[in-house]
Amino acid sequence: MSAEKIIGDWKKKHFKPVYWLEGEEDYYIDQVMQYAEHMILSESEASFNLSVFYGKDANWADVVNACMRYPMFAEKQVVLLKEAQQMKDIDKLESYIDRPLASTIFVVSYKEKKVDGRSKLAKMLKEKGEMLTTKKMYEKDLPGWTSELAASKGFNLNNKALMLLVEHVGNDLSRINNEIEKLAVNLVGRNTITEDDIEKYIGVSKEYNVFELQEALGRKDLAKAIRIIQYFEGNPKAGPIQLVLPTVYNYFSKVFSIFGMSDKSEQAVRGMFYNNPFAARQALETVKNYGFEGIERAILLLHEYNLRSVGVNDNGTSDASLMKELAAKLMS
Repeated sequence: MSAEKIIGDWKKKHFKPVYWLEGEEDYYIDQVMQYAEHMILSESEASFNLSVFYGKDANWADVVNACMRYPMFAEKQVVLLKEAQQMKDIDKLESYIDRPLASTIFVVSYKEKKVDGRSKLAKMLKEKGEMLTTKKMYEKDLPGWTSELAASKGFNLNNKALMLLVEHVGNDLSRINNEIEKLAVNLVGRNTITEDDIEKYIGVSKEYNVFELQEALGRKDLAKAIRIIQYFEGNPKAGPIQLVLPTVYNYFSKVFSIFGMSDKSEQAVRGMFYNNPFAARQALETVKNYGFEGIERAILLLHEYNLRSVGVNDNGTSDASLMKELAAKLMS
């Protein structure tokens, strides 16, 4: 079951006695927990019928006792167990989950882990309640998801703004949501988010960022690549080497895979690059500039310099010096 379906059921006053929210993606778990805490009960009902526990500090018996109480002046009570993955003896909740109280809505947040699907607990949860299992979103799906999220708030991002935001934030849905909320507050009278807005309100330079460095390397524009690296040197948070090298490696790996495609048209390549025509054209230009052997060599160099950046076969060369050296070797 999805977070959207659970919340949709709650809006219709359709409740199960137990909800188990698990997995790697906090965004959807937090979304459901937020609704459960603030929207199921009215403010007056919540004062008597909302109990919130945290796994690190909670005792399983106290949680069960709270679940076994009957609601006061309301049809339902809500019991939330947050960060349940930190709770000791969590398996002792099985006795309650096996025989839950119909008037209690028990919602468990079990982040970064999943209950064993073969276990007795998993079978109980499927029989007595609902399970939400989340996983990290694939990188290729981030731009589409981000565009849809912005649209749901009444905004749209132009292509460059979208790429800047996704490249800067990465696979962190909660942070992407927060950044769009920040933009929404500042864009008075406008509904199109541009790269200038990303630069002004989020702090990502539209000229000096990983995306622009990737483009410069692909075009074999050494002068531009060095300018961007020098900017990173003066602004370490803008382009830490631990972010830059894996991102560029990922780019060249995608470009390398184009050689194995029977259809190398821009339309066919778009699917690997967020369906972005600009990114697809850039990738095809990189193919032309480097050729098969050049891309293969670039991937090996990126792997070597990534190891050097963490001290393997390197005696403390600065991050900026490593990246400048790498850029020169890539284009030689």
